[in-house]
Amino acid sequence: MAEQFLTLMADYCEEDQARILQWYNALQAAGFTGQQTPGLPMHISLATFPLDKEAEAVELTRRIAAEFAPVQADLRHVGIFPGGKVLFAAPDMSPALVKLQQACEVSAVNGYPWTPHTTMLIDEPEVIGRALPVLMKHFVPIRAKIDRLHLCAFWPTREIMRLELTGKK
Repeated sequence: MAEQFLTLMADYCEEDQARILQWYNALQAAGFTGQQTPGLPMHISLATFPLDKEAEAVELTRRIAAEFAPVQADLRHVGIFPGGKVLFAAPDMSPALVKLQQACEVSAVNGYPWTPHTTMLIDEPEVIGRALPVLMKHFVPIRAKIDRLHLCAFWPTREIMRLELTGKK
């Protein structure tokens, strides 16, 4: 399959990666493997771009990383998107997180209005329904930190760049 789009992601710090991965691993251990892209760090997708905008997306990623300091993301919610195929953990909508997303200069991710979330499982609605109690058994709200940006092309996954947030905003 040829690459279709670019995604700019906000990755959690290593400590929080490990904590969030515990929820994901609990689902995997219970047999819920899903259809989500494997091998990505735990993240919040900030924006998507057409493939022909790669140079602009690289420059934008560099600018945002240089402007923004790490951002707090209080993961306190679990949800399911309409259609029932995506189970996720979500942060509170904070001004700092909104400013980070707004700096991306687009308000949609894959054609949908931006909703900050970290995907735990993508599958059919009946599977998501069975997986929800497993996630809830292990989910504990956390104060997480986003400390880097990650730009990739999909599918297949091609990592373009990872940059630490080093700014003052």
